[in-house]
Amino acid sequence: MAHPAQRRWYPIAFAIAALVLLPLSVLVLSWHTVDREIWAHLWDTQLPRLLGNTLVLVLGVGCGVTVLGVSLAWLTSLCEFPGRRWLDWALMLPFAIPAYVLAFVFVGLLDFAGPVQSLLREWFGSGLRLPRVRSTAGVITVLVLVFYPYVYLLARTAFLAQGKGLMEAARVLGQSPWQAFWRVALPMARPAIGAGLALAIMETLADFGAVSVFNFDTFTTAIYKTWYGFFSLSSATQLASLLLLAVMLVLYGEHRARGAARPANERPRGKALYHLRGFKALAASAWCGLVFLCAFVIPVMQLLVWFWQRGRFDLDERYTGLILHTLYLGGTAAAITVGVALLLAFARRLAPTRSIRSAVGLANLGYALPGSVLAVAIMWAFSYLDRELVIPLSTWLGGSGKPLLLGSLAALLLAYLIRFMAVAYGPLESSLARIRPSLPEASRSLGIGGPG
Repeated sequence: MAHPAQRRWYPIAFAIAALVLLPLSVLVLSWHTVDREIWAHLWDTQLPRLLGNTLVLVLGVGCGVTVLGVSLAWLTSLCEFPGRRWLDWALMLPFAIPAYVLAFVFVGLLDFAGPVQSLLREWFGSGLRLPRVRSTAGVITVLVLVFYPYVYLLARTAFLAQGKGLMEAARVLGQSPWQAFWRVALPMARPAIGAGLALAIMETLADFGAVSVFNFDTFTTAIYKTWYGFFSLSSATQLASLLLLAVMLVLYGEHRARGAARPANERPRGKALYHLRGFKALAASAWCGLVFLCAFVIPVMQLLVWFWQRGRFDLDERYTGLILHTLYLGGTAAAITVGVALLLAFARRLAPTRSIRSAVGLANLGYALPGSVLAVAIMWAFSYLDRELVIPLSTWLGGSGKPLLLGSLAALLLAYLIRFMAVAYGPLESSLARIRPSLPEASRSLGIGGPG
């Protein structure tokens, strides 16, 4: 039975979960009618291949973001080498580039008619043949470069929080830096790395733009093809509900892999532990610099070139309003999402019951849904509420009797909240887990109140 102090978190967690589940329930309810012909056609012609492609993509991106994110986090947080100070924050910048934009840039640069292959054919002859850019390896590479910051940021925070004591103790016991990394630092950072990996995998499952640029069919592209090709929105939403099931498996796997591990909560270090010299320093700088070059510098430079060639002629005052509107929506949605995610993180920490854990897990399901599918689900849910509740109530009160929810700013903000809840919740939950329970207990004993 829950402690009385824990019960206050139940309404909060359940209300947030219900808000998220309102549009997601549309996906589940879509199964009341099943078009057997469409499903038979999909299974005979597409689904087995698309499921295989999706599995390969998830495994490839998962391995890639883990290796890239953890290695970069280890180097920038524990080692000293030329360029570390600015690479420390510069490696976060690829977050600013959407996956489909990076995919478009890389295909434009490296495709057969692109400048890179054209230049190489001039140098080495027209018979030169290079590997195809629009391939499985190509789309995995692009998604790894886009999504590695999820693992990098959380792993870096975990490494910085481990303190000098543990690593120095490992060195005193005769462990090499490599052994200390595998046996001490990496296991303690596992919860944060797992959270970042789960976010990257959910992003991969939901991606439509990048895989479309590479003509790489996945489960997400099947949703759109069913929607627009067969004109069957119900079948598309049924496919999307299966994608939700995949997300639940990812979250469950991340929870099981984390197990009883607790992140480090020592005092952060002020200086790097390992001062690299010679070839090691050069290799560290080259590795971090190469990732930053491929993930941010080259795409931004190419976008600027394309803008100067064509886009500058279309730039006028219209874009000022669009930019301001975008910043307003982004700032408002970010504030709401972080605030709600913080409530969920506190509920999960202060009332760690099975019911709360289930509510938190349900609230994080929306991250893997394609944006347009989520938008349709919200439109259906809000249309139903307008028709059955808002319009009759407005008419009874003498109002205009017009729909208020459908097409409103609240609908858009709810879509952002559902889509990005997991992004805000993961880092907050990982950070709260590093706070020892004795600290808030000591503060309450001193008369300083707080959540819980």
